[in-house]
Amino acid sequence: MKKFLIALLFAPIMALASSANVHLDKWPGSVGDKAALQNGAKLFVNYCLNCHGASYMRYKNLMELGLTEQQVKDNLMFTADKIGGLMAVAARSDEQKQWFGATPPDLTILARARGEAGNAGAGADWLYTYLRSFYRDENRPTGWNNVIFENVGMPHVLYGLQGQQVMNHETHKLELAVPGTMPAAEFDKSVSDLVGFMVWMAEPQQEFRRTLGFIVLAFLAVLFVVAYALKKEYWKDIH
Repeated sequence: MKKFLIALLFAPIMALASSANVHLDKWPGSVGDKAALQNGAKLFVNYCLNCHGASYMRYKNLMELGLTEQQVKDNLMFTADKIGGLMAVAARSDEQKQWFGATPPDLTILARARGEAGNAGAGADWLYTYLRSFYRDENRPTGWNNVIFENVGMPHVLYGLQGQQVMNHETHKLELAVPGTMPAAEFDKSVSDLVGFMVWMAEPQQEFRRTLGFIVLAFLAVLFVVAYALKKEYWKDIH
């Protein structure tokens, strides 16, 4: 029963994450880069938060990225009136289902959930590859398709930055047909920042957890040395 309830909870997220076994590009970012996370947060609220919510995250949590409260209010807080408000979308789920065919999933923990799926690589690698793999497909209602998520209902919201890719059916590779406002390397860096923010958002305390883990291991190592020295001292006269 417990496993069934967990499956129901993550069903919308795993529906977005499902894909065939394809090559995933390694995400080159890091959740320790505060400047990159800040840029990722800006991209997220401008391009993702229009349809997808992050309803388990509050705007005040963005101050953990090194931003002041005023910077969050002026540049990132578009869907709430107070700094403690949730990063939710105004559109109703029934409206979104009518528009897109399915309700866009909440993205708060998508990176973590995708990583735990286990059948197509880590969540960050999947997101990094997915967001760079859209191509024009006139047979789709939105005019877009995706290499690692075939027949996806989501349009390519970043096409203005990346440009328009097309599928070369002879080589089965993507080719840039119409350039965007960003060169390829700059776009890849922006996507990396966006993915980094989503990875951080899924577990904001992960850097602290890792640091604490190293401290605990170091303490245990020192404790082992002390305990071993005491053991030798107590047992030195016993043969």
